[in-house]
Amino acid sequence: MSDETPQAGDLLVRIGAIVFLIGAVATLATVTPLFIGADPLPSVFYWVCMLMGVGFVVAGAGVLRSVAAQRRQARSSTV
Repeated sequence: MSDETPQAGDLLVRIGAIVFLIGAVATLATVTPLFIGADPLPSVFYWVCMLMGVGFVVAGAGVLRSVAAQRRQARSSTV
């Protein structure tokens, strides 16, 4: 554990990374049968693959939230 205090947006970045990884694993699981000549997986796996994009957007929102909080803090310290 680090001694840093959690910043605004940190939780969103972590959640986004987890959702992205779930989508990445689903993508690998969906593509693998196509390469080994097995039957394709059910269509549910193709929908779960879309979590990669969702996770990327959530993590990006967390980064933007962190940037906005840092800008507000910088403005308040200079004024």
